[in-house]
Formats: sequence, C-alpha cells, structure tokens
Amino acid sequence: MIPLALLPGSALWGAHLDELLARPEALWVYGAPGSGRKSLAAELAARRGVGWLDATSVAEALGWLGGHPRGVIAAHEPAPPAAPCLALRLPSLEEHPEAISDLLAHLAQDEGVAPPLPSALAALPCPGNLRELRNRLLRWKLLGQLPSHEAAGPPRFEAEDLATNLHELERFLLHRALRRAYGNRVETAQRLGVSRRQVYLLISRHGDPVRGEAASGELPRRVLKRRNGQNSSPDPSTR
Repeated sequence: MIPLALLPGSALWGAHLDELLARPEALWVYGAPGSGRKSLAAELAARRGVGWLDATSVAEALGWLGGHPRGVIAAHEPAPPAAPCLALRLPSLEEHPEAISDLLAHLAQDEGVAPPLPSALAALPCPGNLRELRNRLLRWKLLGQLPSHEAAGPPRFEAEDLATNLHELERFLLHRALRRAYGNRVETAQRLGVSRRQVYLLISRHGDPVRGEAASGELPRRVLKRRNGQNSSPDPSTR
C-alpha cells in the first residue's frame, strides 16, 4: 500500500488527518480511477476502526451509509450536497506533478527496480494516475518499453465541415490511446470503448505511431461525400 504522505495533495489534508479522523461524520473519498482513493479509504477506515466500501454508484454509497454512519466510502463521483458525510477529493498527478518522483521511487522499491529510473516514466500526462505509474514501471522492467511522446492537446480544427473535423479528431484519439496502451490493441479498444475489430479498422485508416504502421489513405464515406467547393475545408487526404 502506498503511504498516505505520498498521495497527490496529501500536504493539503495530511496536516489535519487526526482532526479528520475524529469528525463524527462518515468520510467520502473520491477521485479519478487510479488516484489512490481506495488506499486512502481503507487506511482511514482502519484508523477509525470502521468499515469501508468501494462504491460503484452514488445510490449504493448512500444506501450503505445508512447503516454505517461513521464509515468510509471510496467513490469516483463527489458526494451529493445533502449526503451525511464529509467529502475529500483526491487530486490527479497533473494537479500535483511534484508527487511523481517520490511515488515512482516507492513503486520501484516495491517492484525491486533499482535506480536510476528513466525520466520518461515521470512524463505527463499520466491518465491512470498511480495505476498508470505502476503500469509504466512494470512495462519498462519486464518489456523494456517506455511511454512515447504524445500530442499536447487536440488537433487544430482548420476545416469548416463536420466530416473533416470528426476525421481529424478520430485520428487524434486513436493515436493517443495507442500511445497510452504502448501499441496494445486490446487495451486500446478498452480505452476507446470500441471493439478490437473497430480498432484495426481505425488503424488501417489512420496508421499506428507506436508500431510505425502507415495509414492506408482510405477515407470514410462521410468525408468522401463532402463536396469540394462547398466550403474552404482542406482535403484530409492530402495531409
């Protein structure tokens, strides 16, 4: 388990931890996946001597709190305003990048990885937070893979028509997911919320920057149907 002092934002609430534990209300810990919310909830519950719940929905959490007035909830969503609890949000690593160095050192010690660690392991963005940090470390340890550079933001939409802009956005999202999955197509499909077959179709259309596969140049029907003279949109096939 990751020490509480290493969690992002711990400097903000760590100094008041004893006071937080002594409060009469239930505690609602929430944050993005991989933010450490379950680790914190379990530790707070242990120190309070109460139970805790990894809630899959707000309704489940509220129902559970009815029988555990001083319990601890781990949730993805914030507590409703009227909920009988005190809410604590765990920030992301993007909000507290200064936490990455110590977290990586702790994870490396856990996994038996000796320093020095490649600087790429600490690169932002880190969409999976603590989970992604461990994933990066293990991929480097076991497979020698490091996260590749990814674009800083979405594409600049120079076109005017919707079809061309959707095509550009589709390419950006596919390439970002492939980089974050180190080229793994199954994981890419999960990140995008599509089937593996759909991922292969998208790769055929846009290429794969991780494995160096070029795009086929084929355009979807919605782009092919765009009439050249209708507006000033550039032709995406020339990019």
